[in-house]
Amino acid sequence: MNENVRIAVVGATGVVGREVLSALFDQGVPSEQLTALASERSEAVELEYGEDTLEVEKTTPESFRGVSLALLATPASASRTLAPVAQSAGAWVVDASSAFRGDGNVPLVLPSFNPEVLGATFKGRIVCVPSAVSTALVSIIAPLQKAFGVVRAQVTAMMGVSSAGVTGVNELEKQTAGLLSGREPEAHAFPQRIGFNLLPQVGPFLANSPWTEEEAGWTLEAARLFGARGETPVIAGTAVQVPSFYGHGLSVHVQLKQAAPVEQARAALKTSQALKVLDAPTEKIYPMPMLIAGDPTVHVGRLRTFPQAPEWLTLFAVVDNAGRGGALNLVEAGLRLLQRPA
Repeated sequence: MNENVRIAVVGATGVVGREVLSALFDQGVPSEQLTALASERSEAVELEYGEDTLEVEKTTPESFRGVSLALLATPASASRTLAPVAQSAGAWVVDASSAFRGDGNVPLVLPSFNPEVLGATFKGRIVCVPSAVSTALVSIIAPLQKAFGVVRAQVTAMMGVSSAGVTGVNELEKQTAGLLSGREPEAHAFPQRIGFNLLPQVGPFLANSPWTEEEAGWTLEAARLFGARGETPVIAGTAVQVPSFYGHGLSVHVQLKQAAPVEQARAALKTSQALKVLDAPTEKIYPMPMLIAGDPTVHVGRLRTFPQAPEWLTLFAVVDNAGRGGALNLVEAGLRLLQRPA
C-alpha cells in the first residue's frame, strides 16, 4: 500500500469497528497509516493493533484532513453527518449503516457479488455496504439464481444481540446474570427483556407500517443489488432478536423457477466462494453461530425439498454479523476504492 495513504476507522471501539481493525491488520496495513476515531466518551482508549497500540481520538470534522479512506462503523444518525464531512475532505467513504442504502446516488456494494461497481463512475465519493442478513441472503441466492432462477425468498432471521453493538452485548450479560440471581432486569438497549427471551422486533418499526426498518431493508437491498443484473427475487421475512451474543442464524425458504433435487442445489451452492456448505445433519454437521466467528464465508446447511412443492428449497444459514456481515465488507470495498485513479 502506498505509504501516503491514511485510513480512518470511525467507531473503532464498537463491535464492528474492532473487527475492522483486525481485518486491516490481516491485510498488512501499518499502524502508522491508521487513525482510530470514536465518540468523546471513548477518547484516549487504547486499542491493540498487532504488537502496536492505537490511541482513540474524538471524531471531529478536522479528523478527516489528509485521510484517504474513511471506514464508518457508526450508527446511521452519525454516518449521515460524518460521511459528507469526510467526502468534502477528499476521502473515499464506506459506510456500514443503513444511512445510505436507500439512496440511489450512493452505490450499494457487496464485494463478493458486485465489485465492478467500485471501479465504475458514480456521483460523489461515498459507497455503502448491505446489512449482515442481506449479505447472507444475497450470497445464498446468487448461485441458486444462476443455476435454477429464483422467484422469492422468505426468511426468519435470528439475530444475536451484537447487532445492537456493545450496548446489546452488555445488556444480555447483565440480564442473564440478574435473572440467574432471581432479579427481574430492566430493558434499555431492546424494547423488551432479551435475557432468556425472544423478541419479534429488531430495530424500530417503519412509520405506519407493520414492518421494521431491518426487515424492509432486506427487500430494498436485494432490489438494488439484483436489480442491476435483471430479474430481482422478492425477499421478505421476520427479524427476531435472540439471546445469543454473536452470529445471525437464518431459516430460509427459496422458491426456485426450476425445481431442483437437493443434490443439485447443494452442488450449486458449493460453486460460490462466499459460502461454506455444512450439510450432513445425520452426522450432526450443520451451521451454528458458535462455528462462524472469524469465518469470512456464510455457512449453509440443512437443505431440504418438499415432494408436494418441489420448487421450494429450505435451508439454514449463519453469518458472522461483525465480521463478514460488517467489517470485511467495509475493508474489502475500501481497499478496492483506494485502487481507483485519484
